[in-house]
Amino acid sequence: MNGKLSSADARLDDAARAGWLYYVAGNTQDEIARKLGVSRQSAQRLVSLAVSERLIKVRLDHPIARCMELGAELKQRFDLKFCEIVPSDPAAPSLLTGVAIAAAAEMERYLKSPDPVIIALGTGRALRTCVEQLPQMNCPQHRIVSLLGNMMSDGSATPYNVVIRMAERVNARHYPMPLPVLARSEEELQILHSQEPVHNTLELCRQADVTFVGIGQINQTAPLVVDGFMSAQEAVALKETGAIGEITSWVFDREGHVLVGGVNRLVASAPLILGGQKPVVGVASGADKAPAMLGALRGGLINALITNEATAELVLAS
Repeated sequence: MNGKLSSADARLDDAARAGWLYYVAGNTQDEIARKLGVSRQSAQRLVSLAVSERLIKVRLDHPIARCMELGAELKQRFDLKFCEIVPSDPAAPSLLTGVAIAAAAEMERYLKSPDPVIIALGTGRALRTCVEQLPQMNCPQHRIVSLLGNMMSDGSATPYNVVIRMAERVNARHYPMPLPVLARSEEELQILHSQEPVHNTLELCRQADVTFVGIGQINQTAPLVVDGFMSAQEAVALKETGAIGEITSWVFDREGHVLVGGVNRLVASAPLILGGQKPVVGVASGADKAPAMLGALRGGLINALITNEATAELVLAS
């Protein structure tokens, strides 16, 4: 090593300086250009690069009264440990970005702990988006564990795996669940769960200091359907039995009761913990998920919630 930055690293360094000057120090682009010795156009491009490379993270410090009111009402009605409501984009009420940023900030709070922490994670689009919002960190003292299998029935990796991606970003030990999401039979499930690596992973899930899960709806566009774990016809039939939503593939009804039998006989995920004292944070948004979120709240399947304003209003209106 000659100690010199590569051209790509040097450009990121300049972008970070430009981003700091613009967003933190309040400099104009003309002032940034003068201080960095570049043209105004170059200064503008460097600021844009700082944003696109996520060197700059913007957090809103002003309390938005309506969001705070909704959060307080949900917290009180469902006896939640905490509830964070972020503003909605009226043109895109299902947009995940704001929810993901808020959930990433909550994850980061645990990751900054100097003491060892076990973080259990579900999977899916919402949580994957959250993890992408995390900064690069060095957290070798922590353990990150998956609540559900990371394999399809054909042995391929499931889409939207969260644990491995999070471990890469924060340099923490990670424990993926070496199982299919659904077993082929109850006998196979018993054999799979008897394996020592699986038993150890399930025990870590039970000990987790905090758990983050997505919440899926049960219909023809359900995550379980989109990701290939059941057909649209099977989802419709499941809904006719009273199913309203799922968390880590455990299917539940509108009162939050986990259904007995059916597909739940084959779910290889860690058991849902009801009435625990440690936070189980639901992360979801969108009108199609509101009924499932309400069921999860009613049944105590989650005891904390991060969502957006439009979704919170739908849940409270139900």
